[in-house]
Amino acid sequence: MRIGLTGGIGSGKSEVAAELERCGAFVIDTDEVAREAVAPGSPALASIALRWPGTVADGVLDRAALAAAVFENEAERLQLNGILHPEIRRIAFAREEKAATGQLIVHVVPLLFESNYAELVDRTVLVIAPPEKRVERVMARDSTEGEAVRARMRAQIDPERARALADDIIENDGDIERLRDRSRALYRRLVTAPSG
Repeated sequence: MRIGLTGGIGSGKSEVAAELERCGAFVIDTDEVAREAVAPGSPALASIALRWPGTVADGVLDRAALAAAVFENEAERLQLNGILHPEIRRIAFAREEKAATGQLIVHVVPLLFESNYAELVDRTVLVIAPPEKRVERVMARDSTEGEAVRARMRAQIDPERARALADDIIENDGDIERLRDRSRALYRRLVTAPSG
């Protein structure tokens, strides 16, 4: 079974993914895959260099320059997504070959619903947490200012919209042990669910 796992910034999806992996799932993190997709010499990097001159220097992506080129422009962002998303999917699905037969496969995808990645998985799982808890977690993790975190949250899919789209929801409204317990319960439910 192929699962798509998502959640907004600071929701706890990385911890859920780690717990599912400890339970025996094969986890593919698309943020990690995205870095591979734009590695030196990659076709996606070549396309980016052609489309946005000045964003690639000495064969290496300048992420800040690319962000500046596309962040405020929806059409530019869509062009970038048109380059990156197919390559990310190609690499992610190729990684599935390393999974054992019958192993639960979990794709961790921040833009699961926004990028239509949800259509490629059997079930979707959303990790959701109270907004202020999310802000606290991100500020503690990487010293980002609270308003900057809130701005990033506003740029992501509305949690209630995501809740309506998800097949399974993990509420991250307690401590880390409660989150891990809920993740283990989800794993047990998924691996015993009838396929098809």
